[in-house]
Amino acid sequence: MGPWIFFLENAKEGCSFPGIGYFCFYNHPFMSPSCSKKFDPEAVIFDLDGVITRTARVHSQAWEQLFNPYLEQRGKRLGKTYRPFRHDPDYLNYVDGKPRYEGVDSFLRSRDIVIPWGFPGDPPGMETVCGLGNRKNELFRSVLQKEGVETFSSTIDLVRELLENGVATGVASSSKNCREILQAAGIEKLFQTRVDGEVSAELNLKGKPEPDIFLKACENLGADPGKSIVVEDAVSGIQAGKKGKFGLVIGIARENNREELRRNGADVVVGDMSEIGGMEGFRELIRRHASG
Repeated sequence: MGPWIFFLENAKEGCSFPGIGYFCFYNHPFMSPSCSKKFDPEAVIFDLDGVITRTARVHSQAWEQLFNPYLEQRGKRLGKTYRPFRHDPDYLNYVDGKPRYEGVDSFLRSRDIVIPWGFPGDPPGMETVCGLGNRKNELFRSVLQKEGVETFSSTIDLVRELLENGVATGVASSSKNCREILQAAGIEKLFQTRVDGEVSAELNLKGKPEPDIFLKACENLGADPGKSIVVEDAVSGIQAGKKGKFGLVIGIARENNREELRRNGADVVVGDMSEIGGMEGFRELIRRHASG
């Protein structure tokens, strides 16, 4: 049997999305059989960089400091010229949201460079994927130490509202520096679970765009992915949320990439969490999605 649908001609004046009709899908995973019951997800899982913290530019700066000297040195050695790393488009296309070593390999292949993978213990700067990845981590920590950690206040405000309303919250990040960053920002206790690069290595979880870390976060919280939400700013994270069959995948377009996030499966795209309008706006947004 298909879904039961109830339609009201117009939303009430003054609501978060005026002029949008309400639909209730009886069998939508988010909705109760009674349309009068407010929407509440079981859990909301947030990415870290670019969603909670303003560290995406720090990562991009560290990648640039890694790749461009390497490309220049390799070019001189082989008599070739390589296009340098640029935030736009290279950060978004090749490294954003991916585990560090996979980001190294992805970018180098974009320049037709294939080097041995190596081992996680390779010295920083060694000409292996792992060696270069380890050097990038050194550079990232150095930049972070100088510039500190800033957060997106709109995201933090929403996290606090979610907790006040009994909604579980978690962080799922490819970064092995996730815990350190959360602690430096003073927000570690706002998230009831953390599944990051360190946890992934311990449990042998696949990185984004596979959904493993999001699913593990839900498992830790005792939440059903189909009744939970992923908030991401990276294409690989959006793809992971869709593969994990989450009830809703929200994309945050910090860059000029709204359409790319939509094309890769984001159900909703905003420029910042402030556009949602707090918990009530958040619920209304989900009601719109439930309408199909």
